[in-house]
Amino acid sequence: MNDIEENLRQPVLCVQDLSTSFRVSGVWKTVVDRISFEIGEKETLAVVGESGSGKSVTALSIMRLVSAINGRVQGYVTLEGQSLLDLPEEEMLTVRGGSIGMIFQEPMTSLNPLLTVGFQVSEALRRHRDMSLAEANKEALRLFDLVRIPDAAKRFSEFPHTFSGGMRQRVMIAISLACRPKLLIADEPTTALDVTIQAQILELIRDLQREIGMSVMFITHDMGVVAEIADRVVVMKSGQQVEQATVINLFDKPQHAYTRQLLSAVPKLGSLRGISLPQKFPSIEKPIPKSKSPTIPIEDAEELDNRGENILEVNELTTRFPVCGGLFNRVVGNIHAVENVSFSLRSGETLALVGESGCGKSTTGRSILRLVEPNAGSIKLGGIDLMDLTQLELRKVRQRLQMIFQDPYGSLNPRKTIGASIREPIVVHGIAQGFDADKQVADLLTQVGLKPEHATRFPHEFSGGQRQRICIARSLALKPTVLVADESVSALDVSIKAQVINLMLDLQAEMELSYLFISHDIAVVERISHRVAVMYLGQIVEIGPRSAVIENPKHPYTQQLMSAVPVPDPRQRRVRTGLMTEEIKSPVRPVGFTPKILPMMEIGADHFVRKWE
Repeated sequence: MNDIEENLRQPVLCVQDLSTSFRVSGVWKTVVDRISFEIGEKETLAVVGESGSGKSVTALSIMRLVSAINGRVQGYVTLEGQSLLDLPEEEMLTVRGGSIGMIFQEPMTSLNPLLTVGFQVSEALRRHRDMSLAEANKEALRLFDLVRIPDAAKRFSEFPHTFSGGMRQRVMIAISLACRPKLLIADEPTTALDVTIQAQILELIRDLQREIGMSVMFITHDMGVVAEIADRVVVMKSGQQVEQATVINLFDKPQHAYTRQLLSAVPKLGSLRGISLPQKFPSIEKPIPKSKSPTIPIEDAEELDNRGENILEVNELTTRFPVCGGLFNRVVGNIHAVENVSFSLRSGETLALVGESGCGKSTTGRSILRLVEPNAGSIKLGGIDLMDLTQLELRKVRQRLQMIFQDPYGSLNPRKTIGASIREPIVVHGIAQGFDADKQVADLLTQVGLKPEHATRFPHEFSGGQRQRICIARSLALKPTVLVADESVSALDVSIKAQVINLMLDLQAEMELSYLFISHDIAVVERISHRVAVMYLGQIVEIGPRSAVIENPKHPYTQQLMSAVPVPDPRQRRVRTGLMTEEIKSPVRPVGFTPKILPMMEIGADHFVRKWE
């Protein structure tokens, strides 16, 4: 096709001067302000920006899913020349799920838990393609094979709760592709997914795009994902479109200061090659000079290792959960969540615990604090074995061992001010009372970058990043020596994530804190950790210095993890090979099962790899 024909080709989707407003307390508030873009045939357009920028509202406006009661959409939206905003609702129903498919962010809430996954796919086919039940079931099975769901025929009649997050997302993709749409809108489809599952979903979308010739609108705040999948990019901030460019031009020559700030905060795996210690992200509060490269600079590469002696020693930790069933609800099996886990943690050190969901990372962290009771093993904090302590004795020791939970929204009591939430452990443990306790709360808020006057506010008055800072302040209230951070930055925007990581590194330097940093984000792990431990099916399969594990992985599972990390450079896109296409194996075993524990091999200085079959 020549250039003239290409230029005359009508875009699949055309958006012009799109504005969306919501009525709040009787006043119309604009959340999407006159944005314009086009998506061509077989093209992938990424819409990026932080939470609250208007990305998802833009998608809902295109789909006409904004409530007419308290919402208002203005502008022009055309699909292959047909105006969508002027269509009667009856005709729009055929467009949704027909010409336009949409993958929502959270597959668990998008799927009906009372209906089998097969029925939910076939229902879309019967509604939009007028198929019989038999025809729809046959086509649904073909779609299951298309989205790479193993044992499609067997899993067709299963319910959503039996699927992993990645497999549920595949079901959502199958539903959205059921009617072979012209346009697929994917709203944060990989957020909070494991790095291997994320790579699978991205590869799947690319494959399907080639197979059925659809266009894609991909909404995300992950610039690494953008570099992997996008042809062009629209950058949004506070409801406005601040930049639009091809993906290569955006990464090579970002024009807007906000775009440069986003790119500067993107963790890039391999950026710390040759540097053994953690490094902060560059300051993102200050504008980055236009001439500078958006890649992550090393602010301070000075080698200053302040780690002390071992403060936490975990030996042969084992945690299992009974599985009950049958007529009398007897124990029919056990979930082998943690099996024979051993590691040490030095004062002022960060040990990162990585692996896919279900591998036992969070259970390991909770077992160390005895929030769940281990079945066996020893947990020594400063020479004291926590397994030998009563609950009363453990309560006192927990002052030195605290946890930062994953969800800052669910971790704070919405009925309490943040000052009361931070003050409570100080008072309960008898550290301070009255005015002294209030002063400590003010000092803690200042320490995490907030203001003392914020103590009178409630959690809903803060952003996600600010709430995570509040949770950190509360965990510091008892002056701990060890902090277990369980996916503490996984759901945060890229810039907020960088700020929280920088804060944690500052606190570590000031207070000689030790971190057990649980995460599936390998690029972030490279920034914050001294050492890395990789978990698979409840066991540590590789552990060693960060540089050794990340730059020279030896275990096959570790190699697969590293190969799945998105590269935030569109010029370095690669064909993924060796990715796991199946769900992680079930840890459920029959009663009396004895797992086979293969020995660890030392292959380098402090670098151990478990033998594999």
